[in-house]
Amino acid sequence: MTINKNLEGEKLTIVLEGRLDTTTAPELETELKTALNGVTSLVFDLKALEYISSAGLRVLLSAQKTMNKQGEMTITGANETIMEIFDVTGFVDILNIE
Repeated sequence: MTINKNLEGEKLTIVLEGRLDTTTAPELETELKTALNGVTSLVFDLKALEYISSAGLRVLLSAQKTMNKQGEMTITGANETIMEIFDVTGFVDILNIE
C-alpha cells in the first residue's frame, strides 16, 4: 500500500493506494499518530484503494474518533467494492462519505 499525505494549513489529505489490510493497517496507524496534530480537516481519498479489511476499518474508525474531537473527517473516491464493505459493516452510518 502507498500512503501519500498532503497538508495544506489545517487540512490533511491522505491518498491510499493498494490494499488496506492486516499487513498495511499498522503502517497507516503509525502515520496517523503523528500526522493529526493540529489537523482540523482530514480527508481520505480512496479512489486508488482496491481492498479494505477489518484491520483497515479499525484504523479508519480510530481516525474518526480522533477527528470527532478536533474537527471533521471525510472519505472520498471510494469505489463500488469499498462502498459495499462500508455498507455491510454499517460504516456508512459512522463515516462522512462523499
